[in-house]
Amino acid sequence: MGQGGEPRRAQAQDGELGAAVARAQEGDEDAFGVAYRIVHPGLLGYLRGLVGDDAEDVAGDAWLEIARDIGRFRGDGAGFRGWTSTIARHRALDHLRRQRSRPRGTALEQDVLDLPGPQRTDEQALEALTTREALALVRGLPPDQADAVLLRVVVGLDAAAAARVLGKRPGAVRTAAYRGLKRLARQLGATGGADERPQTLGEST
Repeated sequence: MGQGGEPRRAQAQDGELGAAVARAQEGDEDAFGVAYRIVHPGLLGYLRGLVGDDAEDVAGDAWLEIARDIGRFRGDGAGFRGWTSTIARHRALDHLRRQRSRPRGTALEQDVLDLPGPQRTDEQALEALTTREALALVRGLPPDQADAVLLRVVVGLDAAAAARVLGKRPGAVRTAAYRGLKRLARQLGATGGADERPQTLGEST
């Protein structure tokens, strides 16, 4: 996966997503289904990074709120992705408050340890973030780093959109994501080779 690959893939769908959302706001249920299919995989991955095995339940609560309030949304496809991420985050935080503890990462599973190649970089570590085990590993990051990595890499938000979800500055989100990815790369057996700048996820996005 190249630098910023996930955000670019998400952005490529934002035109279709924006059109679907506009139709859904006019009552088109099929269009809402299109928006759901585009957004849900990244949103579910984000929630798995926050609440683990409870992600499906939290996602269900989030989508009920999204469906109820979609008429209030104003913006394009990228904005909708950020708006739904904010709703999902709030539902996840409610869930964690009910549990009275933030879930921490589990021990590395053997199939993560067996990921190929001794010369890993933080870019290569991104490949592993699609797996359930690696999402559990993300939950072991400091909360600010986990949030930034999940929103930038799994959901596909750019730095500005992720910053709005988290209530932080874009530069702080870029730095947190960079540090989180470097830590993941080390834990996955990285031996270096990454650019030592906090622009790994795409400064221009």
